[in-house]
Amino acid sequence: MRLTDLVEALDALLQPASFRDYCPNGLQVEGRSEVGRVLCGVTANLELIEYAIAGGYDAILVHHGFFWRGEDPTLTAWRRRRLRPLLVHEVSLIAYHLPLDAHPEVGNNAVWARAMGWRAEGRCGGEDLVWLGRPEGETTLAALAERLNAVLDRTPLVLGEPQRRIERLAWCSGAAQGEFAAAIGEGVDVYVTGEISEPCVHLARDAGVAFIAAGHHATERFGVQALGRWLAQEHGLEVDYHDVPSPV
Repeated sequence: MRLTDLVEALDALLQPASFRDYCPNGLQVEGRSEVGRVLCGVTANLELIEYAIAGGYDAILVHHGFFWRGEDPTLTAWRRRRLRPLLVHEVSLIAYHLPLDAHPEVGNNAVWARAMGWRAEGRCGGEDLVWLGRPEGETTLAALAERLNAVLDRTPLVLGEPQRRIERLAWCSGAAQGEFAAAIGEGVDVYVTGEISEPCVHLARDAGVAFIAAGHHATERFGVQALGRWLAQEHGLEVDYHDVPSPV
């Protein structure tokens, strides 16, 4: 498959132009013109890049690319060490950030919800990235945390009364702790996201809404794997996933 056709297909599916993102979505580093093998991962880093090169992959597809909010854009030091192997070996880097969080089928939040058995009923927050819904059957905060641990293989940080009954919840993968107030405004019993910051502790206590931080990396492994499966099924590419663990 031609690289240009691959990127066009991904753009058509994910519609990156519809989002106000801090980073470029789509092709970030251009490699060889033909793509037959794609390696998926959560975040672009030197380990993932070296794994792709050693495995003979033509392109790397990630959720987090080379550009983070407020990062120095100069290609020096460790940034040069990341970029140089891609250029030397003509391996492309393709990244989709918010579009991969939001997609209703292959997005992080959609696939995560299916894995957890959550029923989606709406959205809220910036870019409509926060999903609203209900858990599968009757559950408590403690039981919800246990289920997250089993699905994500990561012990979540939980704020709230363990035996609290959970009827409505909101969730957003990654670093979406800033959307906690929006979730509270929707009358949910718990908000589940990847990370937590100091204000969330006091907001949870004062608002009487539980908060679960289930891990940034852990909650964002779903989308890129689903997107890889879509590429394999729809376009006949050889697609693999390689996880570079992160404790965050």
